[in-house]
Amino acid sequence: MTLTWPIAAAVLFGALLHASWNALVKSSQDKTLDTALIHLLGSLVTLPLLFWLGPPPLAAWPYIAASVLIHIGYYIALARAYHHGDLGLAYPLMRGSAPLLVALCSALFVGEHLSPLAWVGVLGVCCGVLALGLSRHALDSPKAVGFALANAVIIAIYTLVDALGARTASQGGDGLGTLRYVVMLFAFDGWPFALLVLARRGKAAWPHALSYAQKRWPVALGGALASLGSYGIALWAMTRAPVATVAALRETSVLFAALIGAWLLRERFTPRRAMGTAVIVAGVMALRLG
Repeated sequence: MTLTWPIAAAVLFGALLHASWNALVKSSQDKTLDTALIHLLGSLVTLPLLFWLGPPPLAAWPYIAASVLIHIGYYIALARAYHHGDLGLAYPLMRGSAPLLVALCSALFVGEHLSPLAWVGVLGVCCGVLALGLSRHALDSPKAVGFALANAVIIAIYTLVDALGARTASQGGDGLGTLRYVVMLFAFDGWPFALLVLARRGKAAWPHALSYAQKRWPVALGGALASLGSYGIALWAMTRAPVATVAALRETSVLFAALIGAWLLRERFTPRRAMGTAVIVAGVMALRLG
């Protein structure tokens, strides 16, 4: 279990994919509906793949069931965080806190102990992500902060569950176990959040949702493919490198999101963001060398 440069490069590419579909959501008129549409299309895309590839080994099914249930809690906490605060507050808090929790939990439950330099890398990435996203007004929305931090705990839990599930699925066989795990997870994961969004808005909002989906589906399909590729790469990497280092490296997606926002969405790249970028880069180097 070593984070080699090829694995690190793959995870960074996955982080870029993750930032890309989040940028699509950020630029949309209806962020909640866009998120639901992306995950629903992810399920529809992976259903044929599931029949073609076949399911993962039975030993991995409990992990998939647990992950789907945990993701329901994730979507509920995500929606509440975005209800009480904006994306720029909730997203960095969730993504910046989760890797530290993963590192702590992986030492306790997976038996993976990081070197001191790797710990520096995890802390560097977390601090850099928080510096990129948070402002001095963050505490003005305490409920959003609370839901975001609760969601960071949920992210850490499903990351560990899926890492163990992917490792279980990848044992033996033809080398496609991790892919089968990811495909089956996505095939079932997208429906709960979409149904939750429709239920919360009521039947009167369904015509608007259908019209929005008809206009937005080509863009949302790109987001679904990016989400599938991003998480698939992360879980594949977790079968070959420590879970905590991959989880931390994946959160460089916030850096890519900031760069995409500055380039395409004309957002300001402030000195604080430049400092956060430097800290993340230093953290990535420490993760690799650690």
